[in-house]
Amino acid sequence: MRIGFFGGSFDPPHYGHLAVGSAAAKAFSLDRILFAPTARQPLKPDGPTASFEDRLAMVSLLCALQPEDGSTRFDSSALDAPLADGSPNYTVATLSTLRQQLPREDSIFVLVGADAFLDLRRWRSPDALLGLAEWIVVSRPNVSLQTLDRLQLKPEQLQRVHLLESVWEPASATNIRALLRSGSDCADLLPGSILNYIRAHHLYGT
Repeated sequence: MRIGFFGGSFDPPHYGHLAVGSAAAKAFSLDRILFAPTARQPLKPDGPTASFEDRLAMVSLLCALQPEDGSTRFDSSALDAPLADGSPNYTVATLSTLRQQLPREDSIFVLVGADAFLDLRRWRSPDALLGLAEWIVVSRPNVSLQTLDRLQLKPEQLQRVHLLESVWEPASATNIRALLRSGSDCADLLPGSILNYIRAHHLYGT
């Protein structure tokens, strides 16, 4: 199987995340995508607004909106749950765990935004990351994917990096949180099930 791994804050998850997952699934024939909220991101010291438990619950609601053609399955994943010692969740450790859990013949594809991928040399063990999985780099506004040259990837590493330029998230989670605080229902940005969860749990100032 071809397994996608889509990590991130998901604070909150929204239609843009679904669009990215659907586009990647179609472009790269992914059989399954794991949507995995990260408990503690090493390069984001301020951390998410909502708890890991709330974000995982909202991701589960998002994954209930499965692709209509049934060719790919969306699943929520707790692979990046809080660690017992409170340390950050490093992607290299998460992917190593995922690799151990999957059959040897399965392939892993990591979905990542271009802005984050261009920061790859700041991640822990970047060369190991490129060996553990193939990478689907999703376009972002005002970020040129041609700047991959600055990562100084070897030819064999570049072969494991794939560009997805047909989609980008039209709204950021930061903007959505601000809209929610202002009283907007964000109906065009969030599924109703997630909005109801946010209001029921008084997240983001609602």
